[in-house]
Amino acid sequence: MSEFKYEIVQSFGVLSETKGGWTKEFNLISWNEREPKFDIRDWGPDHEKMGKGITLSKEEVDKLKEILGDN
Repeated sequence: MSEFKYEIVQSFGVLSETKGGWTKEFNLISWNEREPKFDIRDWGPDHEKMGKGITLSKEEVDKLKEILGDN
C-alpha cells in the first residue's frame, strides 16, 4: 500500500473529545498535495493517528449549511 501525505491547512474546531484524548475535528486538509477539502474525522493525540472520516468540497459544505439552516 502506498503512503499518502496530508497537511492540515486550517483547523476550524473540535466537535468532540473522548476520554482517551481522540478528537473529532472539522478541518481543511490537503491530501497528497491536492487542492484542500473540508474534512470531518477522528484524530489521535498529536494527529499521529486518524480514524475514518468524510471529505467535502466547498459546494457540499455550502449545501450542508443550507440543509442545517432549514432545521
